[in-house]
Amino acid sequence: VIKPDSRPALDQVAKLMTDNPDLKILVVGHTDNQGALDYNIKLSLARAQAIVKELETAYGIAADRLTPAGAAFLAPVASNRTEDGRAQNRRVELVER
Repeated sequence: VIKPDSRPALDQVAKLMTDNPDLKILVVGHTDNQGALDYNIKLSLARAQAIVKELETAYGIAADRLTPAGAAFLAPVASNRTEDGRAQNRRVELVER
């Protein structure tokens, strides 16, 4: 589910991609460390796929410019010992291909 507070970031990404028609990106989903790795790989990929679908359907970005990937909890940006840290680790990042 795309949260309403994600809309401004999606608007910026869509503008960046529209302004740079040769730009291709990896859409990388991340999770916190709760649960098994296999489960979190699937969850992080689903998170990335939701963003890809939104960029394709709502903004008209071509599918061949967007590659979803799941990193699970393998690249945290904060400690998973607190709820605040886990919340920061549940995210999607964009990487230029």
